[in-house]
Amino acid sequence: MPSRRVIGLEVLSESTDYDWISASSQKFEKITLAARADPKAWSPWRIAAVIARLRPEAVFFCHYQRAEIFLAATLARAMGVRVFTMNDSKFDDYPRELWREVAKSLFFLPYQGALAASRRSADYLRFFGIRKDRIAHGYDSISVARIRDLAKAPPAPDGAAFEGRHFTIVARLLPKKNIALALRALAILARAGQARKLVICGSGPLEFELKALAKDLGVSSLVDFKGFAQTEEVCRILAQTLVLILPSVEEQFGQVIPEALSMGVPVLVSDNCGARDHLVETGVNGFIFEPTNVEGLAYFMRLLSTDESTWRSMALAALRIAGRGDVSQFVTGVRQLVDGAIAPSLAQPPKAETFALREEAELEVIKDCA
Repeated sequence: MPSRRVIGLEVLSESTDYDWISASSQKFEKITLAARADPKAWSPWRIAAVIARLRPEAVFFCHYQRAEIFLAATLARAMGVRVFTMNDSKFDDYPRELWREVAKSLFFLPYQGALAASRRSADYLRFFGIRKDRIAHGYDSISVARIRDLAKAPPAPDGAAFEGRHFTIVARLLPKKNIALALRALAILARAGQARKLVICGSGPLEFELKALAKDLGVSSLVDFKGFAQTEEVCRILAQTLVLILPSVEEQFGQVIPEALSMGVPVLVSDNCGARDHLVETGVNGFIFEPTNVEGLAYFMRLLSTDESTWRSMALAALRIAGRGDVSQFVTGVRQLVDGAIAPSLAQPPKAETFALREEAELEVIKDCA
């Protein structure tokens, strides 16, 4: 099937939450509207002006909940451009209020379909009136090849020796990331003389509180707080990782999960993580646990840190399953929506151009679309 031209519209060149370095690639074009400090960055008129100039076949918007994006999507529809939303939110992200959810449905009126990140996010989109046959999957995917290239090391079970690998968490230091649970689980292993080092990549307001907790638990010597890490550093850390841990109480997807699987790293993730719907097979390439179950997390950590044969089996399974989170899934989903046929066998010949809107620097999901 012929390729489409892909343009990434970056609203902000810098994130207000992360110290991301703005990404670029020869495989897609990128237009940046503003820097972090520009108060007009989210102007719907500025976004609509770019769309009017380019006249793309289709636009894929994220941030449906923002009034500016709603207006920009409405204006694009008025121009005759097909518009789709990209979403990874789920019902179970946090307690929902019916009146607020009903009001949200108005924000979906401009869209002719959606690209969902997981099964639960697709269910959530259906609640807002988007038909099942107008929802494709593949949002929040990553380039497996890029992750492995940045790692500068072979994926597990090859590469670093089993004995020298460590646990890893990649998350902002926020209450919803529930990192304290992992520290308490690590303390259980330490008391049994079975602890390994835990590397935490991320920054946030809980940094001092978590460091104090690690000291109180007697595991501060086992925990390495790396601070915020760029994608390349995260990939290199994953190449030395035994198991990725993501214990969030609220997690729309969990972008680091497909990154870890790309490096053959088994994952221990809470059942709140959207990525577990299609990327985690418990007992195969990792385990799913309740975000309040410290004993359960400690059990899985102990199993994978002491049983090398089980770890190797799960590492190989992680490699087999990694393709489910690859950017090729994003490409397939976009083509299905633009061609008007969710069933691949019904796809129509490709048109001229697809236009994707992202907020900030990490344009990984469209890196291999061209």
